[in-house]
Amino acid sequence: MKMGKQIYRVVLTGGPASGKTTLISRILKEFKQDDGWRVITIPETATELISGFGINPFGVCMSMLKFQDFVIADQIHKEKLALQAAEVVPEEKVLIVYDRALLDDKAYITDEEFAETLYRVGGRTEAEVLAGYDAVLYLVTCAKGAEFAYNLGNTARSESIEYAREIDDRTLNAWSAYQNLRIIDNSVNFEDKINRAIREIYRVIGEPEPMVKKRKYLIAMPDIELLKSRYRAVGIDMVQTYLAMTNPAIERRVRRQKNGEEELFFYTEKHFRPDGTKWDTERPITEKEYGRYMLEADPMLSGVSKVKYRFVYDSCRFEIDVYPFSAERAVLFCYSEKPERSAPPELEIISDVTGKAEYKNKQLAKSQTL
Repeated sequence: MKMGKQIYRVVLTGGPASGKTTLISRILKEFKQDDGWRVITIPETATELISGFGINPFGVCMSMLKFQDFVIADQIHKEKLALQAAEVVPEEKVLIVYDRALLDDKAYITDEEFAETLYRVGGRTEAEVLAGYDAVLYLVTCAKGAEFAYNLGNTARSESIEYAREIDDRTLNAWSAYQNLRIIDNSVNFEDKINRAIREIYRVIGEPEPMVKKRKYLIAMPDIELLKSRYRAVGIDMVQTYLAMTNPAIERRVRRQKNGEEELFFYTEKHFRPDGTKWDTERPITEKEYGRYMLEADPMLSGVSKVKYRFVYDSCRFEIDVYPFSAERAVLFCYSEKPERSAPPELEIISDVTGKAEYKNKQLAKSQTL
């Protein structure tokens, strides 16, 4: 929905272990400041109140109904501030991402209690609340159809699979009356699940969906200044650091990247399953958390620094990774719906290295050579 500037409001919700955190991380990478976007994220209110204020509706501190007074009041306040911020940031395109929103509270109290609390605390009705969102993406819990992944990335998860399914049902029911509800289930693998959610966001904002096929090429070092002037190539500084493995089935890494004036930090886990499949989880972290993780850096691997240049040519998205240890070669990525796509004529392709281990980031952390 457009309000003066192009402001879009998307709620992410779902059951426990549904992939919301990884999706938020992906959104931050997909809708970049260099492309004219500002992403405003509203953190999950209940989690903030429990961890920050020390009030716990599951203990003896207060009842669940009383807890909703805090949650609804805080959520309304944050949503109002987010809209005000969207109007004053310099970017013309703003995506507000809600990590859960007001109707999630209906999963924990009765419909009557929710309606009364919402009106008493916020002075509004459920219909008025729903009118304030452009879309709701409902990510189904991994406890339904992807049980093996339920605890991946969160060993401290306390909910049982049975309880997760129950909460999932109740939360979905709370949002069921919303006309722009999009349900993202586990009928595909996790990566495709996240991609489906991203495609739904592109539909909301009315822009073409991202290209889905990815090819990797070794190329001669291009004329970066020419790419900047001819194709408006934009560079993003990145440093990826692999952490010491505390579990042989989990590869951990952190990444720091600078998008325009904004610096972002991410923590990623790659889980290797016995059947040979992989499952990635990623979440944005603070600079302080990044510093703590860096103390766990694998001493046998160097950090992988690079500048990633992104541009569009012939309706296809391209990326070029330039590494400080290689003055003569770089790596080109092509994202296209077609298996074969012509690269810009200014680029000299040496070979197709799609899937080759020696050109993956972890191997480059060892070899420091192309």
